[in-house]
Amino acid sequence: MTPVPVFLYHAVADDPPAWIAPFTVGPAVFAEQLDRLEAGGRTVIPLARLVEAQQGGGALPPRPAVLTFDDGFADFCRAVAPELTERGLQATLYITTGAVLTSGTGSGESLLPPADMLTWGQIRTLDDSGVEIGGHSRTHPQLDTLPRRRLSNEIDGCRRMLEDELGHEVRTYAYPHGYSDSRVRRTVRRTGWSSACAVGNAFSSPEDDPFRISRLTVRADTPIGVFQDWVGGRGARIAPFHERPRTTAWRLYRRARSRLGSPVGGPPSAPGRRHQEPGGPS
Repeated sequence: MTPVPVFLYHAVADDPPAWIAPFTVGPAVFAEQLDRLEAGGRTVIPLARLVEAQQGGGALPPRPAVLTFDDGFADFCRAVAPELTERGLQATLYITTGAVLTSGTGSGESLLPPADMLTWGQIRTLDDSGVEIGGHSRTHPQLDTLPRRRLSNEIDGCRRMLEDELGHEVRTYAYPHGYSDSRVRRTVRRTGWSSACAVGNAFSSPEDDPFRISRLTVRADTPIGVFQDWVGGRGARIAPFHERPRTTAWRLYRRARSRLGSPVGGPPSAPGRRHQEPGGPS
C-alpha cells in the first residue's frame, strides 16, 4: 500500500489558549514543516482527490500528501492561509458550526472551551479563495456515545448550516475527537456526506476507507525528525487496519459513562493519547 500522509492540524499560533496548546503549532514551525513537505518531493493534493482515488475514480501522484485543519480557529486566516497562498497549496478546514464566532464576544453553542474562532464572513472568504470547507459537527461531542436523534442533529444539522451559509454543497466531514463507530459512519453516509476523516495517527492510502480516513496528528511536541519520517512515508501504520480490542473497550467505557451522565476525562478537543480510537485528538 502507498502511504499517504494526511496531516491533522488544529491551531497555528504562538500564544494559544492553554486547553488547545498541546495541539498548537507555532507559525515558524508550520512554515518549516511546509518547507520539509516541498523538499521531500510531496505533492499536496486536495482531500477530494484522495477520496476519488479511494473510490476507484483516479490515480494519485507518486508522493501525495493532504493538509487538514480541525475546529475552525481564527488563526487559520492569520497564519495558515497566507502560507498556503504563497506556496499554491490546498487544504481542508473542518468547521465546528456551533463554535463559529457570532456577533459580540464569545461563540455559539459548543462544547469547546473559549478561543478565538473564525466568523462566518471569514469562512466564506476562505471558501471563495479555494479552501475546502468541511463539517466537524455542531457542538463537538463524542458522536459514538450519542442517542440517534442527537447524532443526526450533530451530523446533518452541521451540513445544513454550512450549506446555508456558503450557498453550495459541502461534502466532507471529520469526526470530533476522531471517534466513530459503524452507526456513526452509516449516519454520515445517509445524511449526504461523501467522505469523513478519523485520526488513527496512521498513514492513509488509496485502499483506506473514505469514511474513516486515517490522519497524522501534528502536535506542539511533534519532533521535526518524526515529521520528517512522516514526509518520507515512515514511522506509522498504513490504513486500512482492524480496530484494536482496547479501542473497542474504550468506546464501551465512554458510552457507559455518557449514559450515567459522567464526563470522560480529557480536554473537549483532545482526549488523552493513552486511550484513542482509530482516531485520537481532533
